[in-house]
Amino acid sequence: MDRIDFPDVRETLVCGEGPGGLPIFVVPKPGYRKTYAMLAVNYGSVDVRFAADGIWRDTPAGVAHFLEHKMFDMPDGENALQAFARTGASPNAFTSHAMTAYHFACTDRFEENLRTLLRFVSTPYFTKESVDKEQGIIGQEIRMTEDNPHSQVYENLLAALYGAHPVRLPIAGTAASIAGIDAEMLRDCHATFYRSAHMCLCVAGDVDPARVEAVAGAVWPAVRGPALTRDYGAPSWEAARGGVSRTMEVARPLFALGALCAPPAPGTETLRFELLGELAMEALTGPASPLYKTLYEKGLINRDYGYGLFRVPGGACLVAVGESPEPDAVRAALFDEVARLGQDGMDAARFERLKRAALGARLRQMDAPEALCRLQADAHFAHARYFDVPALFDTLTPDAARAFLCEAFVPARAALSVVAPVAAHQETR
Repeated sequence: MDRIDFPDVRETLVCGEGPGGLPIFVVPKPGYRKTYAMLAVNYGSVDVRFAADGIWRDTPAGVAHFLEHKMFDMPDGENALQAFARTGASPNAFTSHAMTAYHFACTDRFEENLRTLLRFVSTPYFTKESVDKEQGIIGQEIRMTEDNPHSQVYENLLAALYGAHPVRLPIAGTAASIAGIDAEMLRDCHATFYRSAHMCLCVAGDVDPARVEAVAGAVWPAVRGPALTRDYGAPSWEAARGGVSRTMEVARPLFALGALCAPPAPGTETLRFELLGELAMEALTGPASPLYKTLYEKGLINRDYGYGLFRVPGGACLVAVGESPEPDAVRAALFDEVARLGQDGMDAARFERLKRAALGARLRQMDAPEALCRLQADAHFAHARYFDVPALFDTLTPDAARAFLCEAFVPARAALSVVAPVAAHQETR
């Protein structure tokens, strides 16, 4: 295994390779009581159209999420969660727009838990009966999401911003789309994506990297997997719709404002893009910004207000979300402040303070094995290394952040999603 030292952050990344070329990343943390492992798949909800070895396929929305739900079943009738429970490990899984991941944390019996993780993720087992049952479970989850105003205001924003990109589709799919998912489709998608070329294993804790590689070598199948081409639709940097509004049972209007920005090609520049976008939003509308103070004092936002950069393969946007009695006024204030920054520039001293604070937050994440494994998996799928992040902060400047905001916050690229109270809607009618 190759050892890469990052003296500036006092971290070491040990890189290896499992069967079929499975990338293995281990961050040794001597003295840490808890060890964390994540087996990540470069497969998320946006991967609905793809070509495996040149053969194109279209799949319904929600397959990646459905597959995650079913992977814990084993051919011997046991559920992987039961195996983890016997060792005292804490397992879980998630599906995002761009990734599916299976992970566990434990304080002992690490190698046994790692074998369980590698075994169940590499062993698909689906029956018609179990898939039919899962459709009901996921259908209930979809209905809960549809009844959640915070989920709906954000999903509606993505649908308004993107006319073609599948990020506009819900991660879990819809009741109609999951009805088209069967055991054969799940097996086919597992055989396509759950292969060494499209995955990685990340471990952080007081472990021997050579033992991690040895366990993977004994359990993981030596199958590289097909060459993949993914289709996210024709790229567009104009919003499909400028706004969308609906009513739900909420006390105050919820809003989500988004502004499209074009992500760079995969590589280290992707990490810089994310850092710059997050820092630009912090400078524009973070708690230390003049805009935040103005909006808060006017009662246009409260402490539930949030902001940041959202990126998926083939797309990205700057986002601000929260509660407000006047979402349109928040939108206008954000655009006005971007215009002012474009003309006057950013306060260089304040930007440097924000940059140091952001760097400190990133360094603290490196002390959290759970966060570190996910961030390294994200970076790997973007053809980068997470430990390169601290050095990238030196390249972030006030002028670059200002240009980032001015490019994104133009009317043609922006959309506003609102969920308004039912009573308020009826009064206006």
